[in-house]
Amino acid sequence: MFSEVQHIHLIGIGGIGMSALAKLFLLQGKQVTGSDLHIGEITRDLVARGAVIQKGHAVSNLPSQAEFVIHSPAVPDTNPEYQLAKELGLPVLSYAEALGELSKHYSTIVVTGTHGKSTTTAMIGLILEAAGYDPTVILGSFVPSFAHGNLRVGSGRFLVIEGCEHQANMLHLHPEMIVLTSIEADHLDFYRTLENIRIAFQTFVDRLSGMGLVIVNADDPVSQTLHIANPVRYGSDVQAHYHQRARTVAQGLQSVEIHRLVPKEALGTLSLQVPGAFNVSNALAAIAAAMELGIPFETCVRALGSFPGIWRRFERVGEVQGAPIISDYGHHPTAVRVTLQAARELFPNRRIILCFQPHQHARTEALFEDFVTALSEADALVLSEIYRVDGRTEQETISSQHLVDAISLKRPDLTVRFAPDFEEAQKGIMGLLDSQSVVIIQGAGTIDELARQMVR
Repeated sequence: MFSEVQHIHLIGIGGIGMSALAKLFLLQGKQVTGSDLHIGEITRDLVARGAVIQKGHAVSNLPSQAEFVIHSPAVPDTNPEYQLAKELGLPVLSYAEALGELSKHYSTIVVTGTHGKSTTTAMIGLILEAAGYDPTVILGSFVPSFAHGNLRVGSGRFLVIEGCEHQANMLHLHPEMIVLTSIEADHLDFYRTLENIRIAFQTFVDRLSGMGLVIVNADDPVSQTLHIANPVRYGSDVQAHYHQRARTVAQGLQSVEIHRLVPKEALGTLSLQVPGAFNVSNALAAIAAAMELGIPFETCVRALGSFPGIWRRFERVGEVQGAPIISDYGHHPTAVRVTLQAARELFPNRRIILCFQPHQHARTEALFEDFVTALSEADALVLSEIYRVDGRTEQETISSQHLVDAISLKRPDLTVRFAPDFEEAQKGIMGLLDSQSVVIIQGAGTIDELARQMVR
């Protein structure tokens, strides 16, 4: 679809996925224009690569020579550039639809699920690269060793991408292999119930083409309820096709023994620089996918052993007064909980200060009690106001102050502070800080700006 097109316009070009597509088109020699409400490091990088980008959205931003329009999922139907493109009869696709068109031309590996998509996608991409498969990889984060960060362009037959479950966007993709990490209640403004989420993933699994495989997490109870023909299971269950044992954490590294069920054998030891039991699960998913493609275990170990992690996934961005500052994208109660657990393993005997920016009012309200429980596990807590998400259901019936009040009732001994803005959040953190602390600045909104600002 894109091969004959020479000029593509991207509405919401500064998004992490949209910017990866923009880079891909620029590398193919296409003319790329775009617009975004926010001009930042990502958009400035695209301009340096040759894109022409306007701040804000207006009819005048859509060039007369544009042949194709792609829009971010955050762009509403009322967007003036979107409306003009429709009036002109231009082909218009969402980001997920564009990714779906791209996936038709590769042997596509889709990593999907509630948690771990970006990290697992990066891990699979790095293993395929180490094995000489020269994959193309698109993901929602930056990989340090990828020349283009959130994009790796290869000449091989494999495309590795994330399948986002928001609004069932993964159903636009055409996979030959699916890696399913977990299924939990999220995006309930769209799905309403966990059962509807499960049905959407069942529909996606049923779309698998050819002799494709589903790599599925044996430790995730909802994933186990899906009807999958010949699944490849991974996890801590000794009956899983790929399973782990004897996990240890020491001196900033974690190690685990990896076993295979058929043929039954101990494959060896995997050591990881990235922390947390959740990253062992991500790595095991990547190993299962790679070995089912015929890649030796030793290649997997080599690629993953040197993996330093990715942008905003337990990313250590610097120190303030001797306290490590960690930026993390997690925005679901489970992500909060496992991130805190990883921090306690990596920094034993240190006080964990969590600064959290809830992402989307609807999510915060739907998962309120789970957030209260998870956030209460920090040693000290600063809650920034909820991040409003453009293009989503955002009835502002709830505030972070409600979380503060509920947490204070649940744990009267816990220091909890409300911060209406980042200036107050930084003051709150600095008032709690000492050299024996670790600061986690977490959320899927703009809270990463605070982490970078503090270390600067």
